[in-house]
Amino acid sequence: MKAFNRFLKKHIQIICLLTLVLTSCNYLDVVPPETADLKDTMKDREAALEFLYSCYAGIPSLFTDALYQYYNSSDEFALPPLWVKDAQKVSWNEVSPTNTVGPWNTCYNNLGQCHIFLKELDELNPNGVTEDDKVRWKAEVKFCEAFYHFTLLNAYGPIPLVTKYYSQNTATSDFPGRSPYDVCVDSISNWFDEAAENLPATVQEDELGRATSTACKALKARLLVYAASPLWNGSFPYSSWKNKDGQELVSHTYDANKWKRALEACNDAITWATTQGERSLFNLATSESIRKNENVPLPTIDNVDSTFKERVMLMRYLMTTTEDEGNKETIFGVIATTSTWYDNIRASIPHAVTKYNGSPVGGYGGISPYLYTVEHFYTIDGRLPEEDSTFPKQSDWFTSAKLSNSNIIKLNVDREPRFYAWLGYDGGEYSSFLSDGSPLVIQARVSSQQGYNPDLYNRDNNVTGYFSKKWVQPNIKWRSSDNGNNISIPPYPIIRLAELYLDRAECYAVLGQTDQALADLNVVRERAGISDLTTADVSSKMTIMDWVRNERFVELWGEGQRYFDLCRWCLAPEYLKAGTRMGLNAMEKKDPSFTEFNTPTKVNQPFQWSNRMYLLPIANSELYSDPQLVQAPGY
Repeated sequence: MKAFNRFLKKHIQIICLLTLVLTSCNYLDVVPPETADLKDTMKDREAALEFLYSCYAGIPSLFTDALYQYYNSSDEFALPPLWVKDAQKVSWNEVSPTNTVGPWNTCYNNLGQCHIFLKELDELNPNGVTEDDKVRWKAEVKFCEAFYHFTLLNAYGPIPLVTKYYSQNTATSDFPGRSPYDVCVDSISNWFDEAAENLPATVQEDELGRATSTACKALKARLLVYAASPLWNGSFPYSSWKNKDGQELVSHTYDANKWKRALEACNDAITWATTQGERSLFNLATSESIRKNENVPLPTIDNVDSTFKERVMLMRYLMTTTEDEGNKETIFGVIATTSTWYDNIRASIPHAVTKYNGSPVGGYGGISPYLYTVEHFYTIDGRLPEEDSTFPKQSDWFTSAKLSNSNIIKLNVDREPRFYAWLGYDGGEYSSFLSDGSPLVIQARVSSQQGYNPDLYNRDNNVTGYFSKKWVQPNIKWRSSDNGNNISIPPYPIIRLAELYLDRAECYAVLGQTDQALADLNVVRERAGISDLTTADVSSKMTIMDWVRNERFVELWGEGQRYFDLCRWCLAPEYLKAGTRMGLNAMEKKDPSFTEFNTPTKVNQPFQWSNRMYLLPIANSELYSDPQLVQAPGY
């Protein structure tokens, strides 16, 4: 954690300087490098290194509002209707060329900065900078270029490739238009390859957050898996979308070789990550060491033993610990600004954690998992609730399980460790240490506690009756003495090792190599504490791709992957259409009865799906500035 914070501070220092000398009217505009102040950024090695850090600065900012960004407009969790965050605007189909969201400005502004850095590094030749420095730094900038273009590709599809510095004197006729999707993929893939050749496989703790060859290979694998997926491999719904010169932007022909290429990249990434990259899945021994050091008690969960509870805590610590604490799973991650990540975490923590001066104090309780989420985490036997013959019938899911806390419904009993690690529910323990060192047990029907109360909590009311705790560190203690807490800021794992196993499993599944796909799924399942899958589990009800997709949904829940997954699989029209997002009846009235509350209810927000939502629109101002640009279809 300390290393991430040091790296971020370097970002902030150089950003403050460069904002004085760099401007951006549109995605290619920068101030000419002759500006006197700019030379100060390259006067010596220390200044040049800070300039290099500024090339990374856009990456944390892309994840500053991680839980609210457009890529979380999926079927994982709802936000309170009055928040009106980017994720809601996208899922409500309220984004347009005059009301844009997304990474366009951030990525292109930082690409301009990358090219200025490369230009000035050679021209000004800073004091104390060695040739070895230059080789590594140029590779880092190449990584940043690949990363920003990949981010743009996910949001906008075919994009302009900015491969050089453009001065303000550049004629508009020389501005690039969109390159075909496959050209973009090849270019980004090559940039990752070129960067990897001159980057270390690992970095020291004080350099965490800088590019590595391991990160290059991992992100390339993700890129090629995305590119092989149906949306970009023969199923794009707009056959007539072309550049103004008639150039086709997306191929409409399926190519099985794209999956083979993706598989090769996954193999390379996993082999490299687990050897030279020194990456490994976060494990129970490390988790238990951290938990005991922090004196955090095991959670209270009915009908399970201490081994199961330890596995629950393992999955909680997975998302809240850093490499300097022994967590070697993250391949590339960033830390966002302190104030915003603090708000992200408070957005998950329920209301009324404790009392201060007689009044309830705590979080916002607004990150609200849908029933789809609840129903697609596995049972304790590693099966979907509706497919597990030992689990209660669906007609009984919303009745009392008749445990020591009668508010707990049968749907929330005998579930897998990740369910208890990342989701909270009425009658269940949210966290064992949160309430001034004591457990917080959720009372989601009580308006003076965590229940619906627009008079007391205004816009911050839970939407579905379920709560998220994926980013909430187990040792948070909200103090009644001064309304203080010890919330720290965990890094955001842009890509971690578990995803690579799931990426490769998907390649194997598509290519008909079921045994290999199951083996990779089982690596992830075993760490999660659920039983292995066998070929007998693959059937017409749950195909191998169904298992891959659901395992991906559970393991990567809330990490910004689901939106892209549904789009690239061309399943968004089915899963994200109006009327599909359900929760418990949590926002109908104060202090509802047990039966009133535990009634599946459509979330009352204007969700919809249109195929134009596969891509984000470009702002009209950009189209006016670059005559080669064409708008995304449907806008």
